[in-house]
Amino acid sequence: MSLVKVEKQSHILLIGLNRPDKMNAMNRAMYHDIASAYYQLQHDPDLRVGLVYALGNHFTSGLQLDDWAGVFANGTGIEPGEGELDPFHIAGEGLSKPVVFAAQGICYTCGVEMMLNTDIRVAARGTRFAQLEVKRGIFACGGATIRLPREIGWGNAQRYLLTGDEWTAEQAYQWGLIQELVEPGEQFRVALEIAEKIAKAAPLGVSGSLTSSKIAVSEGQEVAKQRLFPDLQPVMASEDVKEGIQSFLERREAKFRGR
Repeated sequence: MSLVKVEKQSHILLIGLNRPDKMNAMNRAMYHDIASAYYQLQHDPDLRVGLVYALGNHFTSGLQLDDWAGVFANGTGIEPGEGELDPFHIAGEGLSKPVVFAAQGICYTCGVEMMLNTDIRVAARGTRFAQLEVKRGIFACGGATIRLPREIGWGNAQRYLLTGDEWTAEQAYQWGLIQELVEPGEQFRVALEIAEKIAKAAPLGVSGSLTSSKIAVSEGQEVAKQRLFPDLQPVMASEDVKEGIQSFLERREAKFRGR
């Protein structure tokens, strides 16, 4: 049985953690399968958006620590292989296409850190989140120390990073860490609906929006401002802009091709 279920559905790549008998605990083999799927999403021109979810009752109980101890001790950390892209974006190339995330049950450590490197998040009521690393003798090294303070505020982040305590889906929704709070069993359906809307939108427009937002976060607002119109210029010359205008005039849904 594959540890990660990867399925192409039109312009969407579905990436499902598939180790439910172990509460989707992430070993190194599962990591490399996910990294391979992320690479496929990035480099397949027909794919426009990814959807990360998990089979079973839980998203993940976290890393299988005994399988990762050597990686953590080597001083260099995670190294994705050829044809892989780090789903935590700690090492190597970053993903330029949007990812929707759906969680349920327990979503611990690496699950939170994967979520923090996605763009739109859905969680079922009752989902429990935690960064447990300080209870295991280490600290979070998949991006939580970098991204969680930005997402939920310094004090809120340290409250949970430094204690290893759980927080709830309801808290995550209040903080804006997740965007949709749904009934259990509905998280995949709602996430897929969002992914389908993104897939129907103009790919160059989606890419431009996401890129500009990421520049503002990583390089600052002034750099992002300077890039706005230079980056918009080639988009304005695209076939999709013509289709967008024509569909508006004809009062129909646009059919974008990404060129």
